[in-house]
Amino acid sequence: MTATAAELALMQGMPPPDERLVTLANWQEGPFNRWAFQHVSEVVPCAVLGRGDGPVLPLPHALEDLDPLLDGFLERTYTDGFIVLRKGRIVFERYCNGLTERTPHLLQSVSKSFASALVGSLVEKGLVELERHARDYVPELWSSGFGDATVGQLLDMSASIVFSEEYADPASEVQAQDRAAGWRPRHPGDPENSYAFLCSLRKDGEHGRTFQYCSASTDALAWVLERASGRRYADLLATELWQRLGAEHDAWITVDSAGFGFANGGMCVTLRDLARFGHLMLNGGGVNGVRITPSPWVEHGRRDNTRLMADGDFKAAYPRGFYADKWWHTGDERGTFYGVGIYGQYVWIVPKSQLVIAKLSSLPSALDPSMTAAHHSMFRSLTDTLG
Repeated sequence: MTATAAELALMQGMPPPDERLVTLANWQEGPFNRWAFQHVSEVVPCAVLGRGDGPVLPLPHALEDLDPLLDGFLERTYTDGFIVLRKGRIVFERYCNGLTERTPHLLQSVSKSFASALVGSLVEKGLVELERHARDYVPELWSSGFGDATVGQLLDMSASIVFSEEYADPASEVQAQDRAAGWRPRHPGDPENSYAFLCSLRKDGEHGRTFQYCSASTDALAWVLERASGRRYADLLATELWQRLGAEHDAWITVDSAGFGFANGGMCVTLRDLARFGHLMLNGGGVNGVRITPSPWVEHGRRDNTRLMADGDFKAAYPRGFYADKWWHTGDERGTFYGVGIYGQYVWIVPKSQLVIAKLSSLPSALDPSMTAAHHSMFRSLTDTLG
């Protein structure tokens, strides 16, 4: 049996005993993340993304009995929340591990896909051009590895940067980035904040030649958006996207000591609101007849980017797959694309079947190939069943 946060007695007691205490040093790891991913604002400072006073996008129920298909899967994959929409209607919804309809849950790298939607809005307004260099917007990046990368290369993760994304390696750049963002205890000599960290990174070859998954590229992109608009990233998210999405609840984003929103992984939203974001993308960037993300921009994100993909696990699973505009594309006949975050966060979108699947989890480890395969297999099975 997969133990819940309550069964593990995490953060229970006044004070909790040391072995049950969730701290800045352990909150991302299992089993402590079973509690922490639903209480991020108690661990890391957060900015609130207010939903505003607009109407909530309704999600009527059209429930189907999917329990036989999902039997065992939800518990085995440390699910906190799971929802399936078909044509904008809820056909299945389940809350686990104490999650409720009102609880914001950490998205990890699904947050990157929200950044893509913001880029589309600023491109449409003429504030951002994909062909211009990051240093044109942020002169501080001139001498960094990002300086001569284009906005488009930051968006597609084809900027070549000296950066290790090994989450469990204390010497990796991704852990150093976490420390600068306030996600881990600081080390002596660490950059003071995310801005300083981005300026410290160095180039590792010619940009635009191949895909390199580098979380820092999304934060460099967010800095570009801030300078292009003259507004903080958190404020942009709130006014350009969250207040127009038809969200039911406020969202959060973690912020560092300089107030920079952690664009690559810091968003926290409710399960239904994540599904609403998926529904927005499924419908070409509009909801309730209101255009939020430009339709041409949504199509731009579906262009074939396979030339950038090197051999690896993703290409082995999806030979025609690619990454574009902060979305993974399987290249299948249904046009499936998705956002994914470590420890089991997903928004899975199947245009030809009019399906959105959203999953929030607290897996014990950041990356587990067997868990990834299990998720993708289940999502395909659900698509075949509901299809």
